[in-house]
Amino acid sequence: MLAPFTHAFVQRGLVEVLLLAVASGIVGTWAVLRGLSFYAHAVGTAAFPGLVLAGGLGFSPALGAFGVAVLFAGSLETLRRRRVGGTDSLTAVVLVGALAAGVLLASDVFHSAGSVDALLFGSLLLIDNSDVLLALGALVAVAVAAAVASRAWLATGFDERASRSLGLRSRLPDLLLYGSLALVSVAALAAVGALLTTSLLLVPAATTRLVVRRLPAWQLATMGLTAVEGVAGLWLAVRLDVPPGAAIAVLAGTVFALVAAAGARVAALAAVAVLAGAAFGVSGASGTAEAPSVVATTTVIADWARAVGGDRATVHQLLRPNTDPHEYEPRPSDVERTADAKVVLENGDGLDRWMGDVVRQAGGHGTVVDLSRGLPVRLAGESTGAEASAYDPHWWGDPANARQAVLAIRDALSAANPAAAATYRANADAYLRRLDATDRSVAACLDRIPPAQRTLVSDHDAFRYFARRFGIDLVGAVIPSQSTQAQPSAGDLAALIDTIRRTGVRAVFPEQSLPGGLAHQIARATGARADLTLYGDGLGPRSSPGGTYLGMLRANADAMADGFSGGAVRCAPEATP
Repeated sequence: MLAPFTHAFVQRGLVEVLLLAVASGIVGTWAVLRGLSFYAHAVGTAAFPGLVLAGGLGFSPALGAFGVAVLFAGSLETLRRRRVGGTDSLTAVVLVGALAAGVLLASDVFHSAGSVDALLFGSLLLIDNSDVLLALGALVAVAVAAAVASRAWLATGFDERASRSLGLRSRLPDLLLYGSLALVSVAALAAVGALLTTSLLLVPAATTRLVVRRLPAWQLATMGLTAVEGVAGLWLAVRLDVPPGAAIAVLAGTVFALVAAAGARVAALAAVAVLAGAAFGVSGASGTAEAPSVVATTTVIADWARAVGGDRATVHQLLRPNTDPHEYEPRPSDVERTADAKVVLENGDGLDRWMGDVVRQAGGHGTVVDLSRGLPVRLAGESTGAEASAYDPHWWGDPANARQAVLAIRDALSAANPAAAATYRANADAYLRRLDATDRSVAACLDRIPPAQRTLVSDHDAFRYFARRFGIDLVGAVIPSQSTQAQPSAGDLAALIDTIRRTGVRAVFPEQSLPGGLAHQIARATGARADLTLYGDGLGPRSSPGGTYLGMLRANADAMADGFSGGAVRCAPEATP
C-alpha cells in the first residue's frame, strides 16, 4: 500500500505538499475570513505574464511569477484605497489586464508559450530542491507576516472603518496579507500549477470553516486537512496514474461537498473507502533481460522502437495518439517506467523538453538517446525566446531523418541487450526497406501535381521537413509557430487570408490533434476547403490511417494531393511491401 512513497520523486513531492499545507493553513484561513478567496485564486492565475517573460527571457519562472503577483497585489490595493469599486470587481479588472498582457506576450512578442504550460498546471512529480526551498521560504515568510500583522488583519476584516478610527491607517498590514497570499500561490505553482492553487490554498480552509469556529483551531485543522488531502492526492495519482494536481483538486472538492452535505464524519468514511479502493491498483511491469524496457516520448519514436525491438523490447510510449507533445503533463507511470528503463528515446529540439525533468526526477541509469543529434537534414527552429530551439523539432517529416533515427534506435537497443543485436539489426533493415519504398511512393504521387499547385496552409508550422523533401510550397500556418502553445494575432490571420486569396490556395489543412475552428473559419473566408486533416505532432490511433509512421506519411500525402489537385490526384493508401 505504501509502495508509491518508496520512489524518490514521490518523497520530494511529499515534502513539498507538507510545507505548502502549513503555509496554506496560516494564510488560507485569512483569505477565507477576509473575503479574499477570489483574490487568492486570481493572484496565482495572474502570474501568467510573468511565466511568459521568464520563459522568453531565460530567468527563473518563480521570480517572474512573484514579480507579477506583487504588481498585481499593489495595483489592487491602490485601486481599493481609492474606492473606485469593490474588491472582487477590482480583482477581476486587474486579472483581465494581467491575462491580456500574458496572451500578447506569448503570441506577439515571444510567439510561443515555451514551458509556461508546465507551470499553469504544475506537477508534484517533477519537484526539485529549489521548489522545496521556495516552499520553505514561503512558509517562514507567511509565519512572520502573520505574527506581525494578524491583529491588524482581524480588526480590519471585522470593521474597516472602525479600525481606521482606532488608528489602524497604515496600508502595510493589508499589503502583507496580499503579499503572503501571492507568495504561497507562487510557491504552489510547481506543485499544482497556477490554475489549481485554490485546491491547496482555499478549499481546505473553506471546508474546515464548516466545522471549526475559533481561529487557532481553524488554522490547525486547515493545516491537517491540507496535508491529508495533499498526501492522499499524491498517493492516488501514483496508484491511478493521473496528474497529481488534478487528483488533489478533485479530492479537495469532493471532501468539501461531502462535509457541506453530510458532515465531517461521512466525508472521512467516504475518503477512506476511496483510498482503500485505490490501494488495489497495480503498477506496470518493467522489462527483462530478454526484452529490455524502452521509454519513447512520442508516438512516432515509439512506433520505430516497436518495429526495431519486436518481441525483444518492451516499449513504454509516453504520448497517446492525437496528443499534443507541446503541452503534455507526465504521468506517475511515466516517471516510474523511466526510472526502470534501459533506454530512453527523446525527440529533442525542444519538442519534448519536459522529458529532461522526468529523467532527472526518475533517478534511473538507462541510456538517454536524443534522436535529433546528427540528423542529415536540419532546418532552423524558433528564433524568439531564451528556450527557443536551434532547429525545427518536426524533423521526422523527412524520411531521411527517420532512417537515421531508426539506425540510432537499433544501436541503442543493441548496446542495452547485445544478445539480441542480430534481431534488432534484421528488424531495422526490414523496416528501412519499407521506409524507402514509402518515400519513393509518396514522391511519385506528389510529383503528379504541378509544382505551382503544391501550396500548403496547415494548422501550425509542423511540415517544413515534409515540404522540403517533397517539393511543397509552405504558404503559411494558422498558428505561425512551431509550437501549438502560441496563438495567432488578428493581424496574422488577416495576412494569411490575403495570402491564400492572392496565391489561389485550394485547401487549408487542420491537424488531427488540434481544434480546427480557426482553420475552418479561414477556409470559409477564402473559399478554400478544410475537410482534409493531417497528422502533425503525432500519430493517430493504431486503427487509423496514420496509426504508424509509414501510414502517417501516406495519409498526409494523400490528403495533400487531394487538396492540392481538387480531388484529381490521390495517393495509394495501401501498405508498401
